[in-house]
Amino acid sequence: QVQFVESGGGLVQPGGSLRLSCAASGFTLSYYGIGWFRQAPGKEREGVSCINKSDGSTYYADSVKGRFTISRDNAKSTVYLQMNSLKPEDTAVYYCATAICLRTTAVPLGSWGQGTQVTVSS
Repeated sequence: QVQFVESGGGLVQPGGSLRLSCAASGFTLSYYGIGWFRQAPGKEREGVSCINKSDGSTYYADSVKGRFTISRDNAKSTVYLQMNSLKPEDTAVYYCATAICLRTTAVPLGSWGQGTQVTVSS
């Protein structure tokens, strides 16, 4: 059974940093691309970043390029999202999922975790 547990969210001031973790179980992480997605109140879920299974190539939404960095540790079955220079508009629940990572978007394949809340506010 594919499961994801996201953690690392919290309340941070604008300009601050957080590192999110996505612990995967029930499957072999290295076989899949993994994406981070977020959903703000009243908005649709959007792809934030994605890392491919094979060459480690990555995708970032324009809104987070240069501020967020995705990485994976297949031995630990964990994917990370380092978020720097956070802005109030980054406030959302962040989820990870298996995904198809394309040059211009990330396509989720399902099996969502419970998400982790990120709130950027002074």
